Amino acid sequence: MPLASRHAIFDAGPPRRHRRRGTEDRLGRLRPGAAPPGRRRRPTVRDRRRDGRGALFTAGDTDTPFPLQSISKAITYAMALEEHGFEAVENIVDIEPSGESYDSISVEDGTGRPDNPMINAGAMTIHALIGGPDAHADERDDRILDVFSALAGRRLEVDEEGFEHEFASADRNLAIAHMLRALDVLPDEPRDVVRGYLRQCAITVTTADLARMGAGLAAGGRNPVTGEQVFSRQVVRQALSVMMTCGMYDSAGDWVSEVGIPAKSGVGGGILGVVPGRGGIGTFGPRLDEHGTSVRGQLAYERISDELGIHFVDALHEEDHRWERAVDA
Repeated sequence: MPLASRHAIFDAGPPRRHRRRGTEDRLGRLRPGAAPPGRRRRPTVRDRRRDGRGALFTAGDTDTPFPLQSISKAITYAMALEEHGFEAVENIVDIEPSGESYDSISVEDGTGRPDNPMINAGAMTIHALIGGPDAHADERDDRILDVFSALAGRRLEVDEEGFEHEFASADRNLAIAHMLRALDVLPDEPRDVVRGYLRQCAITVTTADLARMGAGLAAGGRNPVTGEQVFSRQVVRQALSVMMTCGMYDSAGDWVSEVGIPAKSGVGGGILGVVPGRGGIGTFGPRLDEHGTSVRGQLAYERISDELGIHFVDALHEEDHRWERAVDA
């Protein structure tokens, strides 16, 4: 479970706080098609190294690749904002929490506008915006992979086998896409959009990649390793705001209360967290709760938030420098 940024920390071990609903210390379910995890063990800090402009702290099996899945939605949303502007994107996809699961059909009455870009209906619509109305599906795929790689600081890849498996059973996403097309919301052919969206979700990362991506967002869109300005500060502000309110779906309220940072989960088992101005956090645990979120990932975030004071309310106390002290120790 790495953290990375100009300032970064990790404190391994089980949480001491009360556990919120759905994150009991138990084995959750695996997503369909996921490989079973290896032997469970308590993570220990394995590495601390300077990484370009910041530090990278790792613990556990941090080199294990896994698909981004819905974590990718936050990045493509930022891409759409960068390409088309805030008003144009919001006219197509709203930014209101749906209070429903990621694959619910949550659209605005009368217009068919998806509630937010973090649910599947909104994410597929956002995907179709990338590259503009004349973009070919393959060009869109390449553009997304290029930007994701720039944010991670290395060339990422698509899990082709995983993509094919998901596309073969994408009936619900295809149904949502056809509905959006019938409502004149989706600009492209539904099958092409679902195909591209699932390829986006099949981009693989490690927890170190997630931490660096989060660190880039924490630094206003600038990759802390390469120095490349991937997104503007204004776009990052908007993307993180929507991650805070909508990134954890129907458990967003619990997340804001217990952890208190912008984050995005994925059924691949990863969670991307951003501590603005400080750093990024990446966790991976394949067992999922009823919301499709990593059980142990949530517990790790609760522990980090509690021990290091990263909750946005804790950040109001200027004398609280636990994050910085942990980095310098």
